[in-house]
Amino acid sequence: MLRGVDIRCQWFGAPVAGSAGRIRTGDYGSVRRRGLVVRATTMGDGKGNVSLPHVQGRKRVVLVRHGQSTWNEIGRIQGSSDFSRLTSKGESQAAISRQMLSSDSFDVCIHSPLSRAKHTAEIIWDARSKDAVISLDDLREIDLYAFQGLDKEHGKELFGDAYRMWKEDPANFLIDGHYPVRELWERASSCWSSILGHEGSSILVVAHNAVNQALVATATGLGPRYFRYLLQSNCGVSVLDFNPRTAAEGLPPHVSLERLNHTPTSALSGEQSAGRKTRTRIVLVCHGATASSVTKNTAASSGLEPLNVLGNIQSAKIAEHLLNVPVHTLFCSPQPSAVQTAAIVSRYLERADLKVVSLDELKDLDWGTWREGRSQDGEQRNAYAGAVKSDSIFTRAGHAWQTLTQHLESVQAENGEGTVAVVGHDVLLEAMLCHCLGLDDTFSGTFQFHNGGLSVIDFPDGALGRGVVRCLNYTAHLDRTRSWWAGGPGKARGRFEEVRKLKPNVTDRKHGTDGDGVDVDEQIKARVQCQCVTTAERRAAGELTDGEGIRADQGEGAVSMRDDGRATCRGGTDGRREGIRAESTPIPSASRCRHVNPPSPRVRAID
Repeated sequence: MLRGVDIRCQWFGAPVAGSAGRIRTGDYGSVRRRGLVVRATTMGDGKGNVSLPHVQGRKRVVLVRHGQSTWNEIGRIQGSSDFSRLTSKGESQAAISRQMLSSDSFDVCIHSPLSRAKHTAEIIWDARSKDAVISLDDLREIDLYAFQGLDKEHGKELFGDAYRMWKEDPANFLIDGHYPVRELWERASSCWSSILGHEGSSILVVAHNAVNQALVATATGLGPRYFRYLLQSNCGVSVLDFNPRTAAEGLPPHVSLERLNHTPTSALSGEQSAGRKTRTRIVLVCHGATASSVTKNTAASSGLEPLNVLGNIQSAKIAEHLLNVPVHTLFCSPQPSAVQTAAIVSRYLERADLKVVSLDELKDLDWGTWREGRSQDGEQRNAYAGAVKSDSIFTRAGHAWQTLTQHLESVQAENGEGTVAVVGHDVLLEAMLCHCLGLDDTFSGTFQFHNGGLSVIDFPDGALGRGVVRCLNYTAHLDRTRSWWAGGPGKARGRFEEVRKLKPNVTDRKHGTDGDGVDVDEQIKARVQCQCVTTAERRAAGELTDGEGIRADQGEGAVSMRDDGRATCRGGTDGRREGIRAESTPIPSASRCRHVNPPSPRVRAID
């Protein structure tokens, strides 16, 4: 009997999209109730064995999961069925993703043929050329055979051990003679030939939860056992960069995961990981920008430098984003950029029980000349990997990770849940993430951490269980600052000219150099100065809100500028947390913005 034809059935076979809204049951081979024929797959449970196609030039692939669907809403397993549609919330999520990606220039949109993904793609693609939209069947969601259409609440009752295997060991989950997760990994690996084979350099892919996980994993060399450990929320955005290996023609590209699961809502708002509730997590914070991290000056080690103007602003935005998070302990590297970032964050989060701990193992790599090696050709990358090994940073990161998880375990034992935050340097944070995922140092350079970004790791099985990566490099809290600097110093000249048109007295210093003859800090200061003036004008006109429907100039703690360059806060509080005095803080006269100078660090060494 063909299952899956009647929508009234509680579970289905493996339908795929047919014509005129019909479905057809997938080719199952010789599947019988007794003596099942089990299809073997070449994709085992270890490291992904995908060989990516060679690319001629750099390519960026942006992955987006579809918005909330009707079956997401009621908790029904969708698989590759095509019955569910976007809810109004799902359409709103897609609209937010469209706004998030509005400044990105895409050459093509490739989407799953299933309606929930197709509709999401249409909303995000909006007015772009319809000729550059492609449907790819292999991007459909995971084929779950008899599980499709199953109410999640009844799964254990109806399928017993099979459902338990699906929840606890999905890589070895067997149903109707198939290993769905292993088959998905094979299918995702085949997608890369189609995606990277497109002549465009910037590609948007709109698909589904499981298939997007498989795409990220197969691109970065992770096997099926990583299913559910790289979260993909509704309309979450993930970014992969593919850089050609110029040292030897024909080698597969170097892949770096630039961002994972950048969601329309806060990265810290979710309480579900891998289908389980959790409020035990570690938040990895990359310190604010320094002179070398902005200009990419390879001779300097950013860890030893103080924050620049941009870095101070980023740190304040990080702190604001963490205001409602019950951070128990804030660890940081003992080096200046991390200490200053932690000091600003702790000032915003100041409360009696917050502990700020300096951890020596969190020191940055002595970069020397290797900072560019993370994303360049094979020879540079090998040099970078050698620098990582010679510095023993991977071993140090392992010790640091063990310290963090043990501390989180004690916090969880005491409070039942807990959050620990860590302020560190990009290469050290990457190494700790590798330890979290059980990867060795050959993965160095795979995961990118950028100044001011937040990465969240959940522990649904407790602090000593496997970590689930909720997001990597979340930067929505930095949007205004990031959009100003998007594209790096090479594009700064045009933005500086925009500032000068709005504020004619802004000067252009012809020394100190971002590659275009414009001083980087002066650009940022000028932009901040300009924004203060234009923001005040917009507030006066009633055009600006604080993002929560409250006029920014009407909040209890609205900030005003005094002629002596000091910021004051009307109402005596910061407008967000009662009982904390907003002190008048000296601000450099060149910036005239809501900028908080880093306070004296309230940091102690770990016992």
